[in-house]
Amino acid sequence: MVNSQSNTHAETRLRMNPLTIHSQPEGLRRPVLITAFNGWNDAAESATTAARYLGTAFGAEKFAEIDPEEFYHFGLSRPYVRYKSGSETEREIVWPTTDFSVARAPGLSRDLVIAVAGEPHLKWRSYCAAVLELAQRCQVTLVVMLGALLAEVPHTRPIRISGSASDPELAARLGVKPSRYEGPTGIVGVLNTACREQGLETASVWANVPHYISGIENPKAALAIVQRVLMLLNAEADLTDLEDATKQFEQNLSEIVAQNAKIKAYVAKLESRDSDEPEPATTSDLPPAAELVEEMEQFLRQQRPE
Repeated sequence: MVNSQSNTHAETRLRMNPLTIHSQPEGLRRPVLITAFNGWNDAAESATTAARYLGTAFGAEKFAEIDPEEFYHFGLSRPYVRYKSGSETEREIVWPTTDFSVARAPGLSRDLVIAVAGEPHLKWRSYCAAVLELAQRCQVTLVVMLGALLAEVPHTRPIRISGSASDPELAARLGVKPSRYEGPTGIVGVLNTACREQGLETASVWANVPHYISGIENPKAALAIVQRVLMLLNAEADLTDLEDATKQFEQNLSEIVAQNAKIKAYVAKLESRDSDEPEPATTSDLPPAAELVEEMEQFLRQQRPE
């Protein structure tokens, strides 16, 4: 009877584990875990776009997930309903899970494990423990966290990349300068600390995104993140789609600025005070940009059908 109860408790604990590995990857070559979370850590969806692009470029295939039940407020990150593939009558619920995919492309000297998710709302320490369990089971040797922040930078300049690394040599290879930011943090910062406490080598790569165009996807920032990760991996990938999207993005912005004197003056102001170390968009001596953001997004929405 005691053994039966013990087995029941063990099975209950097993079922409560939010991490599910559908197919354990074997023989991974010094795997690198790349993570990106939408929401607060993902200005203009730049980090998640970059992570997904890397997954597509190297043929990543899903093998694991973290169940969202304990970590998400479904009133804030709602599941959505869709028709099942090949059916016009049967529908399914898609939950906001954390998906892990593995890439073993021949052009890579190290295999990749890529995780893309929404920033969880609850139990961040338990969530990080689930990610660390996945990293341990895959024998991950490096965790690279992608992010994007809103900064007072003009869109006319190259995207600046900031970040950090647990090892000075790794930081030099990645070409990042530590940020001086102090203040509220997101799941990226918490996960970074959790990884270091477990002895995992870590690096973070953050794109500085112009705050006045925060309401639309920014392929230019995503491209900058992808290029920096490829540099770290000493790898190459076809970036044509992102490069083409960036060219169109910059052309659209140039047309907008040319047609709006207020936006043009604001961008010129940003250019005049552009520095090597931009600060996150919080307070500054620049005039409030809320009206400019609204005008910019309204103009872009009007142009979208074309």
